[in-house]
Amino acid sequence: MPHSYGYRARTRDMFKRGFKEHGLIRLSTYLVNYRIGDIVDIKANAAQQKGMPHKYYHGRTGIVYNVTPNAVGVIVNKVVGNRYIEKRVNIRVEHIRHSKCRQEFLDRVKRNHDAHVEARAKGERVSPKRQPVLPRSAHTVSIKDNAPQTMTPVPYETTI
Repeated sequence: MPHSYGYRARTRDMFKRGFKEHGLIRLSTYLVNYRIGDIVDIKANAAQQKGMPHKYYHGRTGIVYNVTPNAVGVIVNKVVGNRYIEKRVNIRVEHIRHSKCRQEFLDRVKRNHDAHVEARAKGERVSPKRQPVLPRSAHTVSIKDNAPQTMTPVPYETTI
């Protein structure tokens, strides 16, 4: 049972680098542009100890509120007791990445726009609302060339 309560206590597996991902940080990590309002995922990179977030924020998603040359400020909601507290955390760019949580929404917006333009060209009207999947229609099953079969479980056998 661990006895230390330090800043990085119990993070041996949490901050571990992935398979074949050890060593220097790729330069593309530093070339990513972040803007205020971007949604980012926080994932600490153990190769860079500077600007590393506390272990609580590892795996959390937040919104960028401040951008500096080496770091970004991220707003993360933290559950404390029975309420949410808005925490502002300053994290270096090595420990964050753009979140893909909005990608499905952005794809749907683009798809709706294309459908709207296409319908406008044809003179039709298209609703951007998603339609729920309706239940399957009723049908009858014929047993003319489809005789019912009785199924029984196969007894367990060991194959040693």
